[in-house]
Amino acid sequence: MKIDDTVSVLDDAITGTVIAIDGNTILIESEDGFEMEFQKNELVIIDEELLKSDIFTKNIASILSEKQQDKKPQKSNRTKPKDRSAPPMVVDLHIEKLTNDHKRMDNYDMLNIQIDTIKRQLDFAVSKKIQKIVFIHGIGEGVLKAELETILNRFDNLKYYEADPRNFGQGATEVYFFQNQNN
Repeated sequence: MKIDDTVSVLDDAITGTVIAIDGNTILIESEDGFEMEFQKNELVIIDEELLKSDIFTKNIASILSEKQQDKKPQKSNRTKPKDRSAPPMVVDLHIEKLTNDHKRMDNYDMLNIQIDTIKRQLDFAVSKKIQKIVFIHGIGEGVLKAELETILNRFDNLKYYEADPRNFGQGATEVYFFQNQNN
């Protein structure tokens, strides 16, 4: 593996370019512009020839229509000052909010559903350029909070902290994404 290689993460739907290598730790820039660290054994190199051949599988008419849509002037949405401080996205990770079958599940299965929800909601927030997310994980034994922090530590362009207990109670973490200056 070398700098500028295109890689994909084995356990996530993340693809990016290698920008730094430090022993077994690899720093990549995702397709969405986020810098994330992974271990070498968590990544796989993507064959560039395969990627180029995938381009031709897309319908040319749909590509042209997308380009024409991009040229239309977009109306800018002005954010009111009071809306800037309100979290636009709240994700409740309590298992009873995520599935109806939780009574028949063991702790491992419940935790996996919660982790998948975290990853899916983070991917959604990145794709929609949502700046703030609040994950409500509850107090409990702290296993879910620790898993959430492990996932968040993979990102370089965010910070997270305990959410305001007046709004969300004691068991919530607020995530703030820094906007990419290039976009």
